[in-house]
Amino acid sequence: MLEIRRLRLLRELSIRGTIAEVSDALSYSPSSISQQLSLLEKETGVPLLRKVGRRLHLTPQAEVLVAHTHELLDSMERAEADLASTQPTIAGTVRMAVFQTAVLSLIPSMLRELRQNFPHLRVEMVQHEPETALRETWARDFDLVVAEQYPGHAAPHYAALDRKLLAHDTIRLALPERNDAMPAEFHHVTSIEAAASLPWVMEPRGAASRHWAEQACRTAGFEPDVRYETADLQAHVRLVESGNAVALLPDLVWAARTRELRIADLPAAPQRTIFTAMRHSSTQHPGLLAVRNALHQQAQGLSGINPAEQSM
Repeated sequence: MLEIRRLRLLRELSIRGTIAEVSDALSYSPSSISQQLSLLEKETGVPLLRKVGRRLHLTPQAEVLVAHTHELLDSMERAEADLASTQPTIAGTVRMAVFQTAVLSLIPSMLRELRQNFPHLRVEMVQHEPETALRETWARDFDLVVAEQYPGHAAPHYAALDRKLLAHDTIRLALPERNDAMPAEFHHVTSIEAAASLPWVMEPRGAASRHWAEQACRTAGFEPDVRYETADLQAHVRLVESGNAVALLPDLVWAARTRELRIADLPAAPQRTIFTAMRHSSTQHPGLLAVRNALHQQAQGLSGINPAEQSM
């Protein structure tokens, strides 16, 4: 009889790529992981790993076991959901991954509501970039993710994840207020084309939002002068409010603070898409359903965004 714990380690190795990364993810020692995988090879009677340079690659036999392990874990997760559904109280722990503007706008009120309605339900939250969070939810590090995707930049798709559209979030040009305290060079700007010569703040290279923002500027006929880079959109806001830069910001930013700057619409009114995702095998778990429903209810109550209720 194969041991599920060892099968899970093999699956983790197929996902992470190295024993060191499996060790970091699971807080097991590398020697313990190697020992358990060696025992799994003895149990199966076939080679499961082969060295290619300094890395371990799975053999075809190991890939067969990994595919079945995915099915076993899905089945166990459905069993846990069915068992939880028989209980009179919604309880347990839900692990969430969320991007920054959702942390600031959607999450605080949602957590307060959940504490009031489901006092035995524990919600743990980590701020993560959507690309990483989606992968780690598929890998079972998280139960639920709130993610975003920008126009023309589809977030990674995992067949095992169930996506549900949360909202459409319009993106606009953010500009300093027109007053004597602000540099005069910003005063005339009412469109993205007129911002061609101004300093910009954008997210770091590699982020979908950065690539989209650069393309929006190029479509308007210029290469943006990106003087400031930060993944913190609140820092973007402050740099604009203080008269140091212009930026392309989604409306969800203003759900968490008072707007003290000007905004200008962009051609075609581009929107980013915000969605929730969880594994198909956990969609009927009452604790996860409670959290997902609370997120969608919270989105319905926010002004400035267009909530939606449908699968993606």
